Amino acid sequence: MTKNLSYFSGKILRFAQNDIVKIIFHKSLIIFLIGYSAFAQPKFSEIASKPGAFSRMGFGARGIGMGNAMSAVTDGNIVSYYNPALSVFQENNSFQTSYSFLSLDRSLNFLNFTRRFDFYSSKDTLKENREPRSTAGFSIGVINAGVSNIDGRDNQGFHTEELSTSENQFFLGLGIKFSKKFAAGVNAKLYYYKLYEDVNSTGIGLDIGALYKLNNEWNISLVITDINSKYEWDTNPVYGQEGSSTKDKFPLLKKIGASYKSEGSDILAAAEFENSNAGTNIIRLGVEYNIYENLYIRGGIDKFNLSNTDMPVKPALGFSYSKSFGSLSIGFDYAFMIEPYSPQDRHIVGVNINF
Repeated sequence: MTKNLSYFSGKILRFAQNDIVKIIFHKSLIIFLIGYSAFAQPKFSEIASKPGAFSRMGFGARGIGMGNAMSAVTDGNIVSYYNPALSVFQENNSFQTSYSFLSLDRSLNFLNFTRRFDFYSSKDTLKENREPRSTAGFSIGVINAGVSNIDGRDNQGFHTEELSTSENQFFLGLGIKFSKKFAAGVNAKLYYYKLYEDVNSTGIGLDIGALYKLNNEWNISLVITDINSKYEWDTNPVYGQEGSSTKDKFPLLKKIGASYKSEGSDILAAAEFENSNAGTNIIRLGVEYNIYENLYIRGGIDKFNLSNTDMPVKPALGFSYSKSFGSLSIGFDYAFMIEPYSPQDRHIVGVNINF
């Protein structure tokens, strides 16, 4: 009898121990999976919820193809979008336009004109080999973005109409070269966002920038973007007394950049670091190679966020080719950029005219 009790007691103890082990194992597994899921989720990026995202995607096929690391680049066709001080380095007159192929019924288009003005002293009579007394640059451009084919429905869920949005930035940039080495400039920007029927908003902002040529090979730049830029919304025209007025401020961006091109070299390299008050610290890199006469190939990396490595990096590739007809040069630009969270990547095509 005692032997049977000992036998059953041992069985019960082992059974209890096994159940305890199973319970501990299952609970540990649940805790591990919860913890893993929490850490596996991409870290939220505050800048993703800020207004004006379309204006931070870059400008044109050349800039996007070089990862948007363009604030210190003074060679080739220039746009003050990246740095208002750049326009004083434009050779001749430059006209650029680009169209983007995007998924999900989105659109993104660019238009820009840049011209440099050289001013000479009235005492100078010979134009050959003389240095201008001062130099100014002028740049005007438009960025247009939007979403079309939005399925509009009423309170009962029935289709009403196809809706669309339109978001635009108009900018006017002025630059001055104060010496052979130093230039500075300012961009005045007007934003216009048509969201829905009578709900729209306008905003005004400023960019300031400077560029210093260390020598014939190295440039460094400093740019502050979207000073005071914001949208002000009023939904009373749609919701009546239930509407409200709100303000959405754009993130303030501070950039420092550098570019390098040795004399006689066919390779241009550029880098940029951008800090924002939305908690981002982004690195951009770009390179351009003049492979044959007027044929250029380029590549770059954008959105490498040191503060949030979960934020996807955006590599890009592109090329340009131009043909001269006397004093007129016509070129074709193309860029490809990987776009995370989208069924298709970006394709940007553009035309540039230099005259």
